[in-house]
Amino acid sequence: MKNTKRSKLAQLFLSVFKLSACTFGGGFVIVPLMRKRFVEELGWIEEQEMLDITAIAQSSPGAIAVNASILVGYHVAGIPGALLTVLGTVTPPFIIISIISLFYQAFRENAVVSLVMAGMLCGVAAVIFDVVIDMAKTIFQKKRVLPFFVFLGAFLAVRFFSVNIILVILVCGILGAVETQYREKKQKEGGAK
Repeated sequence: MKNTKRSKLAQLFLSVFKLSACTFGGGFVIVPLMRKRFVEELGWIEEQEMLDITAIAQSSPGAIAVNASILVGYHVAGIPGALLTVLGTVTPPFIIISIISLFYQAFRENAVVSLVMAGMLCGVAAVIFDVVIDMAKTIFQKKRVLPFFVFLGAFLAVRFFSVNIILVILVCGILGAVETQYREKKQKEGGAK
């Protein structure tokens, strides 16, 4: 029993370490990779739970990659899992930034490095777009209308009307809570009949 738990913790640490080491472009890039690893490959997390983890990680203060890794680690293996995933997530960038800082001047003036970084920006945009499409598919598969309008409204409010993101998050949270209460009440009424 102890060996299986150790094995799971080791696999958890190595998974987030590899994801973090190979992820460029910020936290939104690591989320689809975490989904692929923990939902599709290992089956440790359900699809809906991963969406919830993503929403919580995004709305919590701090880096989304660290927030998501804490939530995934805690979900899979409790507090030891959360501690290991944080360590696995922050170690690769720490090592990479430490090495780059030694050669900063050479990197900054290198035209090839600048072109590579510009190319990676395109890849990051594609990965973020993929996350949005995956989330939208889940919403449409469940044939729920409110999440689509909340998604659209939040986008329009932030992009075109410069509404403060904190206000958008609060409103979305309230709408989600109200919808959940309504659905649970409706299920109880349907089950009582």
